[in-house]
Amino acid sequence: MGFFDNLLGDSGEGDTADAAEEQARAEEQAPEPQATAEEQEKLDQATEKTRDNFFGKIGRMVRGRDTVDAEVLDRLEEVLVTSDVGVKTTLDVIDRVEARVERDQYVSAQELERMIQEEIAGLMLEGGPQRPARFDAELPDKPYVIMVVGVNGVGKTTTIGKLAHHYQQAGRSVLLGAADTYRAAAIEQLEIWAERTGAPLVKQKHGADPAAVAFDTVAAAENQGADVAVVDTAGRLHTRGGLMDELAKVKRVMGKQMAGAPHEVLLVLDASTGQNAIRQAEEFTESVDVTGLALTKLDGTAKGGIVIGVSNEFGVPVQYIGVGEGVEDLQVFDRAAFVKALFGGRSVAG
Repeated sequence: MGFFDNLLGDSGEGDTADAAEEQARAEEQAPEPQATAEEQEKLDQATEKTRDNFFGKIGRMVRGRDTVDAEVLDRLEEVLVTSDVGVKTTLDVIDRVEARVERDQYVSAQELERMIQEEIAGLMLEGGPQRPARFDAELPDKPYVIMVVGVNGVGKTTTIGKLAHHYQQAGRSVLLGAADTYRAAAIEQLEIWAERTGAPLVKQKHGADPAAVAFDTVAAAENQGADVAVVDTAGRLHTRGGLMDELAKVKRVMGKQMAGAPHEVLLVLDASTGQNAIRQAEEFTESVDVTGLALTKLDGTAKGGIVIGVSNEFGVPVQYIGVGEGVEDLQVFDRAAFVKALFGGRSVAG
């Protein structure tokens, strides 16, 4: 039986009242995956390297162990940190394991491994919306303005193009704004996506004021009755402080054109960069009011542990994950589906 089934309470009646109580609580709290079979299969494939790398380390760590002592906890901490889970989340997992040890006894390496898996999964499944948002969900504002931020090279423009595609597939009209005016290539890339999706593009010449482009984008979206406006922003200036100041200005100017805009500030991170992505998340969340995260390039990397920790680390939900290069390969992040992909194929039966 797979671990995910056990987590959702499908493993049968517990041997003790405590076990039954924990099973009932897990069944009540754990959300069901909303992903389609095709999405789940794609997610399973995208997490394969992370799954093998992560659980390979844990399996080697617990081999031959029949108790949890200081050495095991130290080694578990090392495994989590080197798997790009993040310091805060690592400490949270350690605390949860210690709490379990205080009330339960584990007599085999297999049971110890299952306990670690359960606590990591439990941490991922707690908090946040029980059901993932969908592209066809009711929008709270029209136009719904999304400001996309992130350093150069993380797949920001591609993510914007895929967002436009998915919203259009859900019957939404989309307008794009090229407010990364410092790179001519950024404008050209967004032009390609605009042509590919048929979405109108608001742009100005290379070197124009980014805030002016953002302002014009919101105004155009209002005038044209667009459902969604997605605004690209710069990923690098000469100084880090300068970039953050520029982004704050862009955000402020959009709010002058439309109260409450932008309604979403989406930070794009490259999952394959591991700890670099954690550091980028720290910088952006400290300087910009980030409301959600998009993790790209999850497929093909063994560093997908960042998905476990980045949301917990900064209190910002993961909203989208990139699981391939195709236009369809941007998924709304489904916590339960991700846990199923990460743990579902592993037998943890006692």
